[in-house]
Amino acid sequence: MPSPQIPMHLKVSEPSPWVIRWALLADHHGSILDLAAGNGRHGRLMLGLGCHVTFLDRDTVALRDLKEHPKAKVVEADLEDAIPWPLEGETFDAIIVVNYLHRPLFDKIIAALNPGGILIYETFALGNEDYARPRNPDHLLKSGELLELVQGKLQVVGYEHGLIKSTDIPGVKQRLCAINDLDLSVRDDGEPPAHEMSRV
Repeated sequence: MPSPQIPMHLKVSEPSPWVIRWALLADHHGSILDLAAGNGRHGRLMLGLGCHVTFLDRDTVALRDLKEHPKAKVVEADLEDAIPWPLEGETFDAIIVVNYLHRPLFDKIIAALNPGGILIYETFALGNEDYARPRNPDHLLKSGELLELVQGKLQVVGYEHGLIKSTDIPGVKQRLCAINDLDLSVRDDGEPPAHEMSRV
């Protein structure tokens, strides 16, 4: 009997360069959500920086080695089967989402960010169907869609869209880093605080 094929996202063990770039903005004593965590490569990066990490996925087999880790929490839930949001009432200092898109969750994700919390998001966009999976438009972002989703809610500090060949899973991607700090301004003009770009 042939052994089952390992999905591509579980074969990749190195964190996305986009996540590495912006992870330095996170509070390294804070709480992190690795959403649709897969094998946990991004949450593991944050554990290595000293964070407390919640790993959420519908299949947590690849995360079983973390179940006894003192700073890791593993939650198994199918986010697309209309069950209640499994982290109701919990908030995070950073939320990381890579290679996953389920639009009905977006308001939940933003609501789960603490004041000053960071959203690091990277997933496939329209045009990717010419290169590889996913090809279903339900799983592909439209041009500027991530920007529209955070407009007036989060401060965008990084955004890219295009064909990315040198990354974990090459393809047409949209990438965003945004901070929940629009209400934290101390400026007379109400502009949100600036963040130190030299760190990233």
